[in-house]
Amino acid sequence: MQRRYRICCLTKNRANPAYVGAQIAAARLAQTLGCDLTGAAPETPDDIDEQRALLSQAIDSRPDAILIAPVHPSALDESLQKAKDAGIPLVYFVAHSDRVTPASFVTSDNYALAVAAAETLIRELGGRGRIGIIEGAPNSPTTAPRTRGFLDAAAKHPEISVAAQETGQYQRPGGRQAMARMLAQHRQLDGLLAANDAMALGALEALDAAGLSIPVVGMNAMPEAITAIRAGRMLATVSFDAPALVCTALMAALRILKGEAVPEVIELPAEVIGRENCAAWDCPYEERPLPEWGEGDMSSSQLCEV
Repeated sequence: MQRRYRICCLTKNRANPAYVGAQIAAARLAQTLGCDLTGAAPETPDDIDEQRALLSQAIDSRPDAILIAPVHPSALDESLQKAKDAGIPLVYFVAHSDRVTPASFVTSDNYALAVAAAETLIRELGGRGRIGIIEGAPNSPTTAPRTRGFLDAAAKHPEISVAAQETGQYQRPGGRQAMARMLAQHRQLDGLLAANDAMALGALEALDAAGLSIPVVGMNAMPEAITAIRAGRMLATVSFDAPALVCTALMAALRILKGEAVPEVIELPAEVIGRENCAAWDCPYEERPLPEWGEGDMSSSQLCEV
């Protein structure tokens, strides 16, 4: 009889729908693969102490593996090391520790997808205009490469200026507040780059309240963002897809537990999603296709080794 593995999955928060979608997808895949999955997240978004406590509880429960998106690149290192010392494989997804090496890390190229998002907006603006940038949470490892990608792409276009930068903490209220602060000083913005869809949707609320409409590009391919794209309220999003990342992490963990070789880093491809190609993404998380591992050499279009 095949062993039924027990897996713990720890995300950063319950406030960002992308992480809610990740837990939904992980639970669906766990049921399909015949393993038991327990999901948890801090009630206060991205709270280090809460996630540390959840990680300690997970270690005490002695699961076969832990999937985790750490809220900070180093603050959880002591607890993460305890998991390793206890012989519990760690698989990171979305974010990682700088010092505690996991069994595998599942990600997408944050810098490249930010460049792709920025180039999409710049093309829409005809290569000229004043844009705003809403950055993510300062502690998140994804924030710096996304901001750098936005800025580097903009710098290649002499007639594009970055008129405003604000932090939105990767949360919808943060995006709304950041957009409101921008508009208070830079009402003539021509477009907006947001480092995730939650902030982009919050920014749209602030723009609506001000009676303004500008092209907005986000990231995560959240269902509500796809709805906004189809309605013409958002220009595009990029598929930094938390559900696909966590599902790949789960599949990697099961292979590790079975003694199979898994890459140290697994990088999933991302695509820009606009009105012309959003139909395939236009469904709730509960109905989206689950990713596949690929055939042996992991060479499928859904999974590539780096």
